[in-house]
Amino acid sequence: MNILITGGAGFIGSHVVRRFVNNYKDYHIFNLDALTYAGNLENLKDIENRPNYTFLKGDITNESFIDEIFKQHKIESVIHLAAESHVDRSITDPLAFVRTNIIGTVNLLNAAKKNWNNKGKRNRFYHVSTDEVYGSLGAEGFFTESTPYDPNSPYSASKASSDHFVRAYGETYNLPYVITNCSNNYGPNHFPEKLIPLFINNIINNKPLPVYGDGNYTRDWLYVEDHATAIDLVFHKGENAQTYNIGGFNEWKNIDLVKLLCRLMDNKLNRKEGVSEKLITYVKDRPGHDLRYAIDASKISKELGWKPSVTFEEGLEKTIDWYLNNQEWLNNVTSGEYRTYYKNQYNNY
Repeated sequence: MNILITGGAGFIGSHVVRRFVNNYKDYHIFNLDALTYAGNLENLKDIENRPNYTFLKGDITNESFIDEIFKQHKIESVIHLAAESHVDRSITDPLAFVRTNIIGTVNLLNAAKKNWNNKGKRNRFYHVSTDEVYGSLGAEGFFTESTPYDPNSPYSASKASSDHFVRAYGETYNLPYVITNCSNNYGPNHFPEKLIPLFINNIINNKPLPVYGDGNYTRDWLYVEDHATAIDLVFHKGENAQTYNIGGFNEWKNIDLVKLLCRLMDNKLNRKEGVSEKLITYVKDRPGHDLRYAIDASKISKELGWKPSVTFEEGLEKTIDWYLNNQEWLNNVTSGEYRTYYKNQYNNY
């Protein structure tokens, strides 16, 4: 089977690509990535010479390029991970999210519709989405697969739109698809603009830890390897035209997570307890900040037998150890555009 994985040099994508290349030798994995700031081929050094792996540099917003890939490489299935994914960036430049997350997704859908005959069982369009499409929760309750969409940021609005397009192509053109909506991922190879890798890097370098508002925003956290396992299961065993929520079954307020991270980092760096916590700096809240996300992942658990393999504390320790053991990787990515973005984003507060 020839599988196109989009965004495969990014954080989640690299873990999915590696899993499929290593575990399915009869598949040929085509990794399509534009190699923007968050795409890094260093994430895939260990598999770059495998016979069942090919990297393709390109942009999903280029319609003719995408169509040619499907024709030339006889793509039979897609795992679509390519996306602009940072909420703060979407507030600054919403059109970039429209182009990649909506138009890019429609380009892939059109190529699949044009090149698949929908008679083979091997065709599947797997669209990876986010829990943010559901909006914000109060103190109680969980997002289920039937929760109405209520996006509050340009990022979540763009992902909600792409989800709707995937379902519409399924209904209108009989395109075989599955969708998953996952909670916040963390783990190795995460570009340090997101909370956990950003704060690990800042603690290492004794820089401020910018916490939005009062820090009481609540998120469910999912270890990236557990997400890759779930994607594997849904791709192979999920039912067409179904949605599966993927969550870590653990909720943390941002400020509690940051304080736990500070304690673990002080221990790992042989610092006196409390040193890193002094770096916490409360900054002006961002617009449209959702109070709480929480995933009900009982469907994927009951139907496909998936569950997280690690607790959050275990996953966080593994994540910290990876960054401390791979500081050259961290130093290589914390330059250029990232530095400019970081300065623009936080120095105004």
